[in-house]
Amino acid sequence: MNAKNLPYTSGRAWSHGLCGCCDQPGTCFKAWCCPCVTFAQNKRRLEYLDRQGIPDPEHGGEFVSGDCWLHTFLTCCFNAGWVLQIGTRNSIRSRYSIRGDPFADCCTVFWCNPCSLTQESRELELEETSLGWSRQK
Repeated sequence: MNAKNLPYTSGRAWSHGLCGCCDQPGTCFKAWCCPCVTFAQNKRRLEYLDRQGIPDPEHGGEFVSGDCWLHTFLTCCFNAGWVLQIGTRNSIRSRYSIRGDPFADCCTVFWCNPCSLTQESRELELEETSLGWSRQK
């Protein structure tokens, strides 16, 4: 069960709706202004949970990282930073047995980029909370 008491069973919905991004204004604002930072932090948090089984003590790490620079480069040069986000969204969906498919992930990150980043961050935060992490740390 995650912090919202939702089971990790196959075919469940996201814990927070795509349009619920305004419920976490700080993350939503960061996703709108600096999607590269939000993407890189989400990716690092997910990878840390996968490798260590505990929340990342730095909650996504530094403000700017290699993943952030790559996202920025692809966005500035090809308007394609969102392509990197498809894999991370798919990995989060798989980790929590959330229904969906790669095509839906592609459409979501292309058309609703900041909202998708916020939704992914909130899903990760639920696992981190259930493992003892809190936003105040």
